Amino acid sequence: MPITASTELLFEVPATSLPVAGSAARFPVRRIYCVGRNYVDHIREMKEGDERDPPFFFQKPTDAIVQGGTALPYPLDTQDFQFEIELVAAVGRGGRAIAPGKALDHVFGYAIGIDLTRRDRQREARDMSRPWEMGKSFDQSAPCGPIHPRADIGDLLAGEIALRVNGKEKQRGDLRQMIWNVPEIIANLSMQYVLAPGDLIFTGTPAGVGPLQPGDRVEGMVGDLPPLTITIGPREI
Repeated sequence: MPITASTELLFEVPATSLPVAGSAARFPVRRIYCVGRNYVDHIREMKEGDERDPPFFFQKPTDAIVQGGTALPYPLDTQDFQFEIELVAAVGRGGRAIAPGKALDHVFGYAIGIDLTRRDRQREARDMSRPWEMGKSFDQSAPCGPIHPRADIGDLLAGEIALRVNGKEKQRGDLRQMIWNVPEIIANLSMQYVLAPGDLIFTGTPAGVGPLQPGDRVEGMVGDLPPLTITIGPREI
């Protein structure tokens, strides 16, 4: 049933949005899709999957979004809390069964994202052939920087992607190392779901993922975009 002006809602659900660089506007977030195993060196690092496998996707809830500069607590239910630096593509025009050659026309812009992971819970789920949600889709698990419009910066199909913890480099790669590039990701994803404006796509991480501890300062970098920085606070009680 559609919500109209006369609809009485029991309570309000906060809307999730991200700033748009160079503008007072904000980008409303509809869904968060994540690509699993999209860099060969990360597949080898994790010793799982086949580098020739087609892309697969999982989702995070929209309220997992954390903006840059935030201090977030070390989460409950894990002893192995890890970082994964990613390029994020923000969808500005929806569609289904999108051809790779037309896919970039559906991108509004790009951002830096960090896929925070309860690695121990993810591995347990994998070993029991269960979904990854308990390892991937928890509160505050999707830090994301401002959306930089494609009209301003062009397409990010090449360039460095890196992450530092307390000033020490942990991950470094190049966007050209993706097994499935952004147009191919969009084409594959749009065969499984109808994409719509407001969708975010985390596009995978290079090798070097590792653990975080309370007090860590994390800095993510993609190309010439301003870095995304978060701080890990004390463990939740």
